[in-house]
Amino acid sequence: MTLDEATRALADAGIDNPRMEARLLLAHALGIGRDQTLTASATPQQAAAFAGFVARRAVREPFAYITGAKEFWSLDFAVGPGVLVPRPDTETLIEEALRLVPDRNAPLRIADLGTGSGALLIAALKEFPNAGGIGFEASPDAFRWANANARRLMPERAQIRLADWNSAEGWFDLVFSNPPYIASGEIESLAPDVADFEPGLALDGGADGLSAYRSLAELLPSLLKPGGHALLEIGFGQAQAMESLFPVLEILRIAPDLAGVPRCVILRKS
Repeated sequence: MTLDEATRALADAGIDNPRMEARLLLAHALGIGRDQTLTASATPQQAAAFAGFVARRAVREPFAYITGAKEFWSLDFAVGPGVLVPRPDTETLIEEALRLVPDRNAPLRIADLGTGSGALLIAALKEFPNAGGIGFEASPDAFRWANANARRLMPERAQIRLADWNSAEGWFDLVFSNPPYIASGEIESLAPDVADFEPGLALDGGADGLSAYRSLAELLPSLLKPGGHALLEIGFGQAQAMESLFPVLEILRIAPDLAGVPRCVILRKS
């Protein structure tokens, strides 16, 4: 398969920037950088691998599942079937945590509820070198990805537990969560990359998309230290509902992502 043929196949499948993705898939098959694909030649085995990658992407399998990696907060996370692919929007939670705690050397205790790939927990621990943390993940598939990422990227300070977040106990300075927040009836309308491949457990927020927040509203007061903070990702149009969902904790603000969409609810325990 030539690069032009791959580009046409991806364009026909509705992929945005098909030429760029074709070149990246070729680079992955060859084990080289994208810029080197203009002059490189493939072995028969590499050519077959490239054709296989293109076929998988043409049925809208997530690009990160095919390459097995996704960058988040300048760290490379291993990802694949069974785990949500980290999104740039979620980095908003890390940015806001750094504003909340300007002392990077603070000996924080951090929790990540529904940790998925472990991206939030590990990124936060990268920024706070004296902190330790626990990621809670109920899905065995996602747990395996998170555990592998923690062992590789943060072996001394990140612990991943195969457990529902309701089993979390102890006191934490910071609690992160990117919970499922898509209304059940809207999942089928998502891009097929998401709807057909990423785990429903990480997407489905119940009939109104807010079920996970109701659970967190009950749990967080028992996990946060006095003066501690929770940072929760929310979906488009959900900011207004947050005030009534968290009557016990103080909502400090709802921070926007880079696109200006309200993305991170910042809560504090008095």
